[in-house]
Amino acid sequence: MYANRQWVLAQRPAGEPDLDCFELRETDTDAPTDGELLVETRYLSVDPYMRGRMSEQESYAEPWAVGEPLEGGIVGEVVETESDAYDIGDLVTGQGTWGEYSLLAAADVAPVDPSVAPPEAYLGILGMPGRTAYFGLLEVGDPAPGDTVVVSGAAGAVGSVVGQIAKLNGCHVVGFAGTDEKTRWLTEDLGFDAAINYKTTDDYQAALADAAPDGVDVYYDNVGGPITDAVFTQLNLDATVAVCGQIAHYNAESVPTGPRKLPQLIAPRATVQGLLVGDFATRFEVATEQLSEWVAAGKLTHRESIVEGLSNAPEAFLGLFAGDNIGKQVVQVAAE
Repeated sequence: MYANRQWVLAQRPAGEPDLDCFELRETDTDAPTDGELLVETRYLSVDPYMRGRMSEQESYAEPWAVGEPLEGGIVGEVVETESDAYDIGDLVTGQGTWGEYSLLAAADVAPVDPSVAPPEAYLGILGMPGRTAYFGLLEVGDPAPGDTVVVSGAAGAVGSVVGQIAKLNGCHVVGFAGTDEKTRWLTEDLGFDAAINYKTTDDYQAALADAAPDGVDVYYDNVGGPITDAVFTQLNLDATVAVCGQIAHYNAESVPTGPRKLPQLIAPRATVQGLLVGDFATRFEVATEQLSEWVAAGKLTHRESIVEGLSNAPEAFLGLFAGDNIGKQVVQVAAE
């Protein structure tokens, strides 16, 4: 038996979550049975969508139960196995708990190859965020070479990959991010053609007009709010809007109606489509294989913001809403 510290949902938030919503408890793990693995967590993923799981209202992700362990993507080492598919010492990734150990079905995990990328990258560019960027851009956004692609939340785990894939497809890419460090990373390291610091820009429309003088063909929206309002005014004929996230609204207790933006979709005959990466689950392997090839060839750059210690997992999660991270935010639970 292993003593296992786990974070549980202590209470549901009203508006922006705080540390009172989380409680660290110690339990004993169960031993794996037929087809199961006991995995010691090395890295734990925190993601914006988890804010919805803290609420009672059901959406595309099932709400967490108060008093139960929080769940998320993990990378870890197999320490006990009752499956022929994995040996003790193998690294795997799957959906575990915010804890030191997770009991997982071998059929529900995937191998981690450190020769392709560091293990933590399997929670970012080679994990759910990377697949979200891949399918969301290429199949929902469907850009053509020469198109202008605009990405909000561009320095995050998903947006940073979206912009790079768009560049690989011959597009002009503009990103919105919240600090000068992030905008420099986008243009100097990731190859974005332009980046706009939305926190220091008074007029989003004017800044976007300068960065994208030919208008916007594809908008990949991770944020919503005033940035999206500004982009809608500059959509080209037959433009596509891929709605991946709306982090600007996640902590709002009531979402203001604001200006009516739908009339701005009429003249350009724009298409607006929401996307959930789970809809592409049968082809996850295709995306991971292609992303791995691009990473190994140096065509995609990735960055992880690593917060050390399981005890700091709630702060790492809350930091997403303050824009603390560049690239993928992960928690290092155990050293290699």
